Amino acid sequence: MSYDLLSALAAFAFVTSITPGPNNLMLMASGANFGFMRTIPHMLGIGLGFTFMVLMVGVGLVQVFDAFPVSYTVLKVVSVLYLSWLAWKIANAGTPSPGGPAARPMTFLQAALFQWVNPKAWAMALTAVSAYAPGQSLQAIVMVAVIFGLINLPSVSTWTVLGQQIRRVLTKPIRLRVFNGVMAVLLLASLYPVLFPQA
Repeated sequence: MSYDLLSALAAFAFVTSITPGPNNLMLMASGANFGFMRTIPHMLGIGLGFTFMVLMVGVGLVQVFDAFPVSYTVLKVVSVLYLSWLAWKIANAGTPSPGGPAARPMTFLQAALFQWVNPKAWAMALTAVSAYAPGQSLQAIVMVAVIFGLINLPSVSTWTVLGQQIRRVLTKPIRLRVFNGVMAVLLLASLYPVLFPQA
């Protein structure tokens, strides 16, 4: 991979990793609700889960989807349903009442598996492999995955820190509930390009 292509890949990885999307919005909500330390498994699940996803897309998973076009529709429906459920969970993640079930941040495995129903993650992986590993050699695919792994984790961690800092003003239950409601609405809004791709 040439230096120019590597630089372009690093820039693409940074821009797509740092901009708002389902992962980053959920990390900000988790940072606000649970703090940085309790959100570390969630961050690692995103970073390593997405890196693995890029590898799988690169070694031919996309060919399975191309062979069965209906699978794109199934993926879209599953993504919308799952993200809607997550938005509901975030909206209702206010301060737990005494004796109620304790709220928990997303686990490593949950975050890693979430990448497979995250529309932005699919778009990033497909674009990265097609644009930056044009020959789709194993070496190029591994390079794309490694660059994303190195850039993605610090980028998404920024959103957790932002959420943790916002936590300072969320000292009252009503403020936390409003914040979680806004995060849920933004998470649903991130589905707009999936639901209306031509808009």
